[in-house]
Amino acid sequence: MFSNLDPVFLARAQFAFTVAYHITFPAFTIGLASWLAVVEWRWLKTGNPIYEQVYRMWVKIFAVTFGMGVVSGVVLSYQFGTNWSVFSDKVGNVLGPLLGYEVLTAFFLEASFLGIMLFGWNRVSKRMHFAATLIVAAGTLISAFWILSANSWMQTPAGFREGADGLLYPTDWIAVIFNPSFPYRFVHMVTAAYLTTAFVVGGIGGYYLWRGLHVRHARIMLGMAMIMAIFVAPMQLLFGDMHGLNTFEHQPAKVAAMEGIWETEQGAGLRLFAWPDQIQERNRFEVTIPKLSSLILTHDINGEVKGLTTWARAERPPVAMVFWTFRIMVGLGMLMIATGLVALVLYFKKTLFTARWFHLWCMAMTPSGFIAVVAGWFVTEVGRQPFIVYNVLRTSETISPVAGETVAISLAAFVAVYGLVFTAGAYYILKLIGKGPEYEEEEAYGDHGVKTPPLVTDMAAETGGKDV
Repeated sequence: MFSNLDPVFLARAQFAFTVAYHITFPAFTIGLASWLAVVEWRWLKTGNPIYEQVYRMWVKIFAVTFGMGVVSGVVLSYQFGTNWSVFSDKVGNVLGPLLGYEVLTAFFLEASFLGIMLFGWNRVSKRMHFAATLIVAAGTLISAFWILSANSWMQTPAGFREGADGLLYPTDWIAVIFNPSFPYRFVHMVTAAYLTTAFVVGGIGGYYLWRGLHVRHARIMLGMAMIMAIFVAPMQLLFGDMHGLNTFEHQPAKVAAMEGIWETEQGAGLRLFAWPDQIQERNRFEVTIPKLSSLILTHDINGEVKGLTTWARAERPPVAMVFWTFRIMVGLGMLMIATGLVALVLYFKKTLFTARWFHLWCMAMTPSGFIAVVAGWFVTEVGRQPFIVYNVLRTSETISPVAGETVAISLAAFVAVYGLVFTAGAYYILKLIGKGPEYEEEEAYGDHGVKTPPLVTDMAAETGGKDV
């Protein structure tokens, strides 16, 4: 019954499933740790207890998310040995140290000081507690540095040689770490993490305002989130363009799949919508803006963009998945920019914290960052195929000598266990959100017609003109 199962496909599916779960947690904790540092800094500067209460609520959510990220990340490491042992053997000399540095310089740092963040209140000084928050935030960024360096090397390998034994050996560690795509991918991913956190925090703040709960706390959450949407979301568009130009230079087949371009074109149009047919080598139901792809990719309206037929069929990535996940990512990014622009208009109209329809919209946008991040990783990883190390090692040549049925059973087990564990984790996080910030007594709030304060310095001031 299981004799015809393809172990390569199943091993890829298993890794895709586990990494899609895992990436959502660091994407959230990277941004959340930095945001918590800003919130605690505001508390130390103003002395207002609202900031402390917001911090105490979200640090619990950070701890749960951090724990689930660790659990899901460990599983990925084991798969290198169980399903991808040939890959591990061939590239271990290059990637092994990078992954080791991530554990030594980042994970230990985060894990060590997380305890102070959670349990250090009234046990260490305020400055020491703030220092612990800063160290954990720095640890998440250092972790992202090493992981993205390793993954970027697989996209644009540099600084290595192939030995007579078929193994890859580093020749220049600077070239390995700072490979051609790394700076762009690092900035793009970290910014995506910040936006992911911003829209989660903003969505929860919008929920509280919509329900009339924890209003002062909610104003801080929504206001700070919208600052990110106003300023950082447009910056991400610029970073994405720079990353796209780098990909166009080093991985043109991936870009051709992202754009759905089959034949090489001068003045290539941008396919807003299409249904790529990989067998017939054409698009169905195509809607195109003339010359826009060439303008974006070459900054020349008549620039040349290579089509997928430039490469043999065996050298092309799965086009439809890359094409559509790219549009999901970009589409959500544009919605984030639009959300920031609307928030800016509402702020100047002094209705940012009273426009209930906008609070509903922010609630709907809560998962947008997670979806965009997962879609982006699908573009990155699927678009690299059929190579596991671009133009160096094919994916099919690096799998362990395992039977398809074995991988299928372990994949089914992962789905069941992940579903149980992470459903429980999500349920607990929702309980924390439902409970909200803790404070001694619920305060009486005025009507919703109060004057909207500046977004940062007196975000939630409703009475007494105090800075919050």
